[in-house]
Amino acid sequence: MASENSNATPWVTRYPKGIPAKVESDIDRYNSVLDVFEEACKRYPTHTAFTNSPAPTLPGTSVSITFSELNRKAESFAAFLQNELKLKKGDRIAIQMPNLLQYPIVMYGAIKAGLVVVNTNPLYTDREMKHQFNDAGCTTVVILSNYAANLQKILAETKIRHVIITDLGEMLGFPMGPVVNALVKHVKKMVPDFSLPDAIPLGAALQKGASQTFTRVTMTAEEVAFLQYTGGTTGVSKGAMLTHRNVIANMEQIRHWISPLLKEGEEVGICALPLYHIFALTLHGMALLKYGCNNVLITNPRDIRGFVKEMKRSKFTVTSGVNTLFNALLNNADFRALDFSRLKVSVAGGMALQKAVALRWREVTKTTVVEGYGLTETSPVVSCNPVDGTDRVGTIGLPLPSTFVKMLDDNGNEVKQGEPGELCVKGPQVMKGYWQRPDETEKIMTKDGWLKTGDMAVIDPDGFCKIVDRKKDMILVSGFNVYPNEVEDEIASHPGVLEVAAIGVPSEQSGEVVKVFIVKKDPALTEEQVIAHARKTLTNYKVPKFVEFRKELPKTNVGKILRRALKEPAK
Repeated sequence: MASENSNATPWVTRYPKGIPAKVESDIDRYNSVLDVFEEACKRYPTHTAFTNSPAPTLPGTSVSITFSELNRKAESFAAFLQNELKLKKGDRIAIQMPNLLQYPIVMYGAIKAGLVVVNTNPLYTDREMKHQFNDAGCTTVVILSNYAANLQKILAETKIRHVIITDLGEMLGFPMGPVVNALVKHVKKMVPDFSLPDAIPLGAALQKGASQTFTRVTMTAEEVAFLQYTGGTTGVSKGAMLTHRNVIANMEQIRHWISPLLKEGEEVGICALPLYHIFALTLHGMALLKYGCNNVLITNPRDIRGFVKEMKRSKFTVTSGVNTLFNALLNNADFRALDFSRLKVSVAGGMALQKAVALRWREVTKTTVVEGYGLTETSPVVSCNPVDGTDRVGTIGLPLPSTFVKMLDDNGNEVKQGEPGELCVKGPQVMKGYWQRPDETEKIMTKDGWLKTGDMAVIDPDGFCKIVDRKKDMILVSGFNVYPNEVEDEIASHPGVLEVAAIGVPSEQSGEVVKVFIVKKDPALTEEQVIAHARKTLTNYKVPKFVEFRKELPKTNVGKILRRALKEPAK
């Protein structure tokens, strides 16, 4: 098995021509993510950086921003944070919004001000928001008005002192901005009533910051840039500390990996995955910027009609997504009728890419969708199939440059070539550790820098890796992690529940869905009551789709419920 100290790594010989084995020289050129961003803005000042249509089915709602405009607005936001809010280097700022032009403005503005960005899923319930904001110690939040009602419920129980609000149509200007905002609030009823009297409109913050002085902050590569929240084996939500170097490293690794196909200043990327997700953030928010790419932000990818309309007018060359998204597109007649002549490559991550989807994508688009693998803790990409046509469907490809992998048995010994073991990773993209969780960091990281992924994998003689099983009990719903402990805790709070266990079961639509097994305390308890209770505190994709009542649950001799036994077919 190849490791860091091997004389020859088997996968390097499989790299496409021109892909380096190591990228440290490129990584070490930068001190911070800000250096990368400003370099791109200087190189492509008049090129479009991002395009977005928050209401793609309405004419006149597409808006773009150039690299120079993005840099100017980000600097205005940074000046506001420094001068008006008096925020200091290292303060944590939460961003809670879907893919909108506001996101890169706010994110890069926060980084310019030396802040740590805490990406927050807009689908979170108020309980989930409260935990993340408090755990990260956020003092400021930038939030879309659609989710402000949830913030109102928990604001007093957090350390947040500053709330900045934006609306869906804010970047559209007059008259389309007010039209879209009125439609969203009064017709579609997508903005519940809220009262946050001290909240600051983002537009006002940008306007005020534009007249203030921005003071450049000195940052080092080893300082934390992002707190990306994830679960882990315990189900307790933890913040992965991704340093500037971690993110820069993965950006450079990705950039080199896709370089055989891309040309500077000519690319258009479709970003349907949310930028608050580390995969989209690193690929579209970082790596593709170095190509001067116009990233088309899809606000609501579930709106397939609007999504396809946006793709039709964008002349896209690069796409990314999860298996379920690619499958939904393939089942849409308008998508199949698109002109794919400019499309070069599509990248799948977040969940396993089904072979049938990969083959059909190739049939419809005449291009390849390559599967990669990663974790939040690895910024995120560990491995990917080559983009030069030598991909192997059903595998997660080859480790990226400067990335080492090994497979270990339960005793921590490397397994023989071709045998399954726990996939362990070492590379410059591996996180610093979990925020304020040294005990949890110790469980997943060794002292010499190896990260234990919890996934069981095999590596072929030619270096291609394949995931064979998950060591964790984590459930993967449409690319989102669902942790059984969290689901169980919420359902166990129902007075009619005695015992509960949650597992993932296969789903054609989302890869997996949540199923719970319950022992009743109240004989009258129904499936509908369980699901209704779960909806009160859990995001929709965490809510069980199936409920099975049992007289007892399988347990170990010390009383621990055996989820593994619940996954076995009934005999």
